[in-house]
Amino acid sequence: MSEPTRPSVLADARAIAAADPAGQGTAATLLSYPGLHAVAAHRLAHRLWSTRWGKPAAQAIATATAKATGITIHPGAVIGHRLFIDHGSEVVIGETSVIGDDVTIYQGASFVGDGTPGRRHALVGNGVLIGSGAKVIGPVTIGAGAKIGAGAVVTGDVAAGTTVIGIEA
Repeated sequence: MSEPTRPSVLADARAIAAADPAGQGTAATLLSYPGLHAVAAHRLAHRLWSTRWGKPAAQAIATATAKATGITIHPGAVIGHRLFIDHGSEVVIGETSVIGDDVTIYQGASFVGDGTPGRRHALVGNGVLIGSGAKVIGPVTIGAGAKIGAGAVVTGDVAAGTTVIGIEA
C-alpha cells in the first residue's frame, strides 16, 4: 500500500478555480483567495504543531494568518485535500476538528467545542458543504456528502448525504 499524499496548495488552488463559478483561474486563485492563503499557512503550522518545539511557532503563524485573512484555523486541526473556504471571513476551525477531502465552507461558519474533554470539535466527512454562518458545536460527526444550511446550528450527528437547516439542525 502506498503512503498517502500530503495535501498540496497547488492542488487546492486548482480545485478552487474549478469549483468557483466566479473564479479567474488557478493563478488568480493562488494570488487572491484568502481561504487558500489560510489553508496554506495552516498546512505549515500543522506540521510544526506536531513537533516538540513547534507549538509556539505554529500558534504565531495561526494568529498572523487569522489577522491577515479573517479565518482562524487552529494548528492542531486536521484538514484533508482541496478544502475550499469561500468568502472566508470569520470562519473558525477548532483544534480537534477533522475535515475530510473536497469540503466547502462559506463565510462565518464555525466549528467550536462544547467543553467536553478529548475530541471537542466536529469530524467532517468528504464532500460536505457548510453554509454561511453555520455553527457546528461539539464532537459531532457530519457524514460524507451532507449539506449544512446557512445559519444552521448543528449539535448532533448528521447522516451522510442529508441536508440540515435551522436552529438545532
